[in-house]
Amino acid sequence: MKKIISITLISFVSLTSIVSADANKGQRIYMKKMKSSCGFSGSKFAAKHTQDEWENIKKSGKFKEEILKICPNVKVKEKYLDSVYDFSYEFASDSGNVPSC
Repeated sequence: MKKIISITLISFVSLTSIVSADANKGQRIYMKKMKSSCGFSGSKFAAKHTQDEWENIKKSGKFKEEILKICPNVKVKEKYLDSVYDFSYEFASDSGNVPSC
């Protein structure tokens, strides 16, 4: 019984952390924490890659490295990476979407 409760609890925590990341939150993080260090708008940041490219970067585990390539002076916390990824993916160069930052 204890094992079932543990597994259920771990699954719930994992699911809520996945659900908590979103493009709007990522946009706010970019505007507040990254924009001044990067020196350009969020639309230019996200448009550095297509959606497929952002997805491949994320899957390979090199998303934070890519942020540092684009914006060498930026400091972004690990807890923000999923939301910044969602923002980057949502407003990628081939998405047709334009952020308001």
